Amino acid sequence: MRVLIFGAGFSGRAIGRRFAQAGIPVAGTTRSPDKFAHLERAGIRPFQFDGSISAELAAELKQVTHLILSAAPDASGDPVLNAAAGLLHGHTPALEWIGYLSTVGVYGDRGGGWVVEEDAKDPTSTRGRQRVAAEQAWTDFGDERGVPVALLRLAGIYGPGRNTFLNLEQGKAKRVIKPGQVFNRIHVEDIAGATELLAREKIGGAFNIADDEPGPPQDVVALAADLMGMAPPPETPFDEADMSPMARSFYGDNKRVSNAKLRHAGYTFRYPNYRMALQAMMQAGNWRDAG
Repeated sequence: MRVLIFGAGFSGRAIGRRFAQAGIPVAGTTRSPDKFAHLERAGIRPFQFDGSISAELAAELKQVTHLILSAAPDASGDPVLNAAAGLLHGHTPALEWIGYLSTVGVYGDRGGGWVVEEDAKDPTSTRGRQRVAAEQAWTDFGDERGVPVALLRLAGIYGPGRNTFLNLEQGKAKRVIKPGQVFNRIHVEDIAGATELLAREKIGGAFNIADDEPGPPQDVVALAADLMGMAPPPETPFDEADMSPMARSFYGDNKRVSNAKLRHAGYTFRYPNYRMALQAMMQAGNWRDAG
């Protein structure tokens, strides 16, 4: 088994670390060589990928058995397929499995209802539509190559180095109230664990990578503040909240995401809800640690 992660950022780095700790050779890309040392500390051999494939990266691709994609698409399509489709088709003889990190945003707004993997995709944002297109492009590629492709649809990502504790400490946390609004979340260690399971078993298809408990965002802020021993920020109606356009756009989708298919595949969540995860990070004192 030999793993390559295109886009070894917050989630990709956690995935790579998990494979490396199991003694599996793992490489990962970043846009800037300034981040090479960060990847090396996680046990990931670093490569630069800024839209073109170097000779060194091409040589690594030829040996890869498991390819993980965590690079966001844009209006021109998926950056890895754009740069390396020919190489992937003709010069990756060892390739056995592909994992594409997508988003539950592909489902769009369901008015607070539940969604499962078989439900229609109806994204409300440009980002969501680009993800749908990239999912299809990688699925088509896998079909052509005879390689299983897992579509990992991620809920709101958090963990050490990215969480509500940090937002509170930095004075950025808000308790925005939009009646009926709920979100699922997913701890980065569960992203890594789910990816490892699907990769080892070479399982393809779509999987929701989301926790057990969709809930109102203001409840997460209130719990984190309580664990920090501080007063939570005041409640602010959604219509009056000072938010960036991107932050506001997340509130346009309201749904509850089922993880039953992933559990049926054999995955057991380390952090099945945000309460367990926040308490664990506070007890461990690692919530500032970006890894």
